[in-house]
Amino acid sequence: MKTPMIVIGLGPMGAAMARTFLENGHPTTVWNRTPSKAAPLVEDGATLAPTAADALAASELVVVSQTDYKAMYDSLDGADLKGRVIVNLSSGSPGELRRASEWVSERGGVLLTGGVMVPPPGIGQPGAYVFYSGPEGALESHREALGELGDVTFVGEDPGLSMLYYQSQLYLFWSTLAAYMHAAALLGTAGVPVREFRPFATSLLLSLGDDGPMGFVKHLTEEIEAGVYPGADNTLRMQAVGADHVVEAAREAGIDVAGPTALRDLFWRAVDAGHGTDGLSAVIEAVRRP
Repeated sequence: MKTPMIVIGLGPMGAAMARTFLENGHPTTVWNRTPSKAAPLVEDGATLAPTAADALAASELVVVSQTDYKAMYDSLDGADLKGRVIVNLSSGSPGELRRASEWVSERGGVLLTGGVMVPPPGIGQPGAYVFYSGPEGALESHREALGELGDVTFVGEDPGLSMLYYQSQLYLFWSTLAAYMHAAALLGTAGVPVREFRPFATSLLLSLGDDGPMGFVKHLTEEIEAGVYPGADNTLRMQAVGADHVVEAAREAGIDVAGPTALRDLFWRAVDAGHGTDGLSAVIEAVRRP
């Protein structure tokens, strides 16, 4: 028989996890503060526990997917966590996750923290992965069951690391898409349909990750790790001036200038700190020293 699973929290993400466990043959016990949300899962074979504490009797492996870590404290307060591995896939700050690890440990359990890198429909699908941190032995003991949700990516023993990875990826995701929307709005003021811009945006995004001349993810990685920021061919000062022009274009077009202004100011702060003749990678020095 496959590992029995407990899922606490049945919002869109938790419900998708519970359904994935069920579809892969895991006996699954669920609990949610609003019991009615469990009805579709119960129809498909899940067991609804009357309380979160009661749910813990079903397995040593407990997956938590709630709004925040306070919800876990509220749900499991007073419950006996001895021998339980609590896998909390909720969002929070890295420091909060570290404190949560102590909270679970004080109650006899072990906390694994995680950041899920797909939206609910992607759970269990190809390309899904989850960042995990905490005691590696506990993760390895349950790697197969947790692998039903997506590839298990262990990033370290520090409970806060999974959230650092998660939030770093989210920031990259959001800022990239926000820049795409800004670019689409800017072109839209001249009547250019966004569908005509999409191929150029796609080409740029793909090239940033490859090994060619535009492979800036690789270039920046190497330069940041070396602490050397060559700028002979394209200095940061030149790019800061270009960022000035992006702000001017947005202002002339009558669209939002907050994003471009923040980027421009970051560039100029690095220039003012003495990196004007360095390359783009020198911006990380301004990021590190706000």
